[in-house]
Amino acid sequence: MSEVTIYEVGPRDGLQNEKIPIGTNDKIQFINILSDTGLMFIESGAFVSPKWVPAMADSNTVLSEIVRKNNIMYPVLTPNLKGLEDAIKYNSDTACVFATPSESFSKKNTNCTVKEALYRAQEVTEEAIIKGLKVRGYISTVMFCPYENEIEPIKVAKLAEELIKMGCYEISLGDTIGSGTPIKTKEMIRECIEAVGVEKLAVHFHDTYGQALANILASLDLGIKVIDTSVGGLGGCPYAPGAKGNVATEDVLFMLNGMGITTGVDIEKICNASEYVFEKLGRVPSSRVFNALQSKKKRNI
Repeated sequence: MSEVTIYEVGPRDGLQNEKIPIGTNDKIQFINILSDTGLMFIESGAFVSPKWVPAMADSNTVLSEIVRKNNIMYPVLTPNLKGLEDAIKYNSDTACVFATPSESFSKKNTNCTVKEALYRAQEVTEEAIIKGLKVRGYISTVMFCPYENEIEPIKVAKLAEELIKMGCYEISLGDTIGSGTPIKTKEMIRECIEAVGVEKLAVHFHDTYGQALANILASLDLGIKVIDTSVGGLGGCPYAPGAKGNVATEDVLFMLNGMGITTGVDIEKICNASEYVFEKLGRVPSSRVFNALQSKKKRNI
């Protein structure tokens, strides 16, 4: 494998759990900085109820005021038709829908059954495609659920198949609580490849147990070419106890660069983006690569 696409989720999945959201102008600047790193996908907001996800309440302003580049997609999360209406109103190019094989997680996360979640996803997908948007599907808890424990790979594969049939161009497989391991990862991905083909799949790992890079490497072995990441390791899930954060973009880039795999993304500029957003949050990035490079800079001063 010579090329991999990095799909940056920091501005949405990374920031949505912050108890004290960063300012709207800071968020706009954060996305603008990311737009200058070589990324082609920057998930930039979510049109969801501000009651449930207050950190995303300003997505309309953010999508209106970011400086868009022609070669970059700026996807947004759209859980229902109301969210899609807003996404269209603010010129979104990609709508993201989601589902999970876990009934318990579905009820905790979206207050609906898996079947109801799929129905909502289908409504959004059909309308989005009519309006000229691309649609990306997310599947949560693809290996383990905080409420139901281990998830059978076949359930994930069947869900992926349903989302592809609806019209999703790609399915992101999410290890929501970060407890997956390489063997389990390969078992799950093989089932999904058999169902929809490897070219339709992406992976989205959280690093709660320090397994994200190992799981990404296992995914690459099976031909996965799209990896969701978040600068500095931003992120988590409010309905998944213990889910600390997404795998850090710069950590993934360091590994891929060392393997001779091209991404087109500048690791130094990504570190600058991490530094910017974490300074606004008042803490230090969890990325090991960021901290190692910062230490190296200080030693060289």
